Amino acid sequence: MKKILSLCLVSSACMTLAVTAQQDEPAFHNYRHGFNKDVLALQILLDRQDISCNMIDGCWGKRTEIAFMTWQTIKELPVTGIPTEETLTVLGSGTTNIFLRYRVTTNDLEQLGPFPEDWEERAKLPGLKYVTILEMLSERSHGSEKLIKFLNSSAKWPNPDPGTEVILPDCTPSTAKKYAGSIRISLSRMEVTVFGLKGELLALFPCSIARDKAKRPVGDLEVKHLVPNPTYTYDPQLFTPGGPKTSKLIIPPGPNNPVGLAWMTLALRTESDKPLQGYGMHGTPYPDRIGNAESKGCFRLANWNAQKVLRMASEGTPIEIED
Repeated sequence: MKKILSLCLVSSACMTLAVTAQQDEPAFHNYRHGFNKDVLALQILLDRQDISCNMIDGCWGKRTEIAFMTWQTIKELPVTGIPTEETLTVLGSGTTNIFLRYRVTTNDLEQLGPFPEDWEERAKLPGLKYVTILEMLSERSHGSEKLIKFLNSSAKWPNPDPGTEVILPDCTPSTAKKYAGSIRISLSRMEVTVFGLKGELLALFPCSIARDKAKRPVGDLEVKHLVPNPTYTYDPQLFTPGGPKTSKLIIPPGPNNPVGLAWMTLALRTESDKPLQGYGMHGTPYPDRIGNAESKGCFRLANWNAQKVLRMASEGTPIEIED
């Protein structure tokens, strides 16, 4: 009997990654249908290596398959897209736990804030904070809210009491800093791929693109400015052309800011002194909608992935847009 890395369910809904003899069923058994514990482990371990399926949910899908195939490519393994029991052994080498315990604090509750529908009301706030503890923990752990509730079914969601202990995916990345030599954005695949200084594949992140094909940037671009925790300039004429409101508003920073927690201004490489007005790569308060053609021209990523790209990139990093 081979020993493989598998998930063992223990008390208090805590799941740990351990080397155990799998006796009842093989790893990834029936993994394409609904929630699967091995898929959950795979998603977390890939995320730690900056290969994202977007939101971790324990369910196999197109994004998870692409992320897994990307990892196989990086490791120079046969690109099959089919996980096996050896997969978790290699991915989780040296790993004993893919989850962490977190205790909700009064400070967490104090960090919450309102999210009014009216833009003028948003502009009056000091920041656009998380609305619920569930939203906060979901984003911190890169997991879907449905997964967080599943792992902690006894908690009082969406705002557990201070002192409540919860189990979260542990997506703590490697401490080794990665430097982007170039970035490629695929419009058809809706993904951002980061390459290193020597051209090696470093990271993969799903993204959203413009709904209107005419507003999608094309050609050779570069990163012009890097802005962590940005503000957002709301132009009512952009949302309602010809409407009665014309005054622009500065929307405060925060995870629920329209551009999330990271902003990268884009510029044409041939005219790097002229930023593309209004175009950027940025985060979003709606990570569950990543992978759709719905933006007004920018490239959206989940906040945590936008922050990763921000840390890897530098001013002048070339960006290639491909169909």
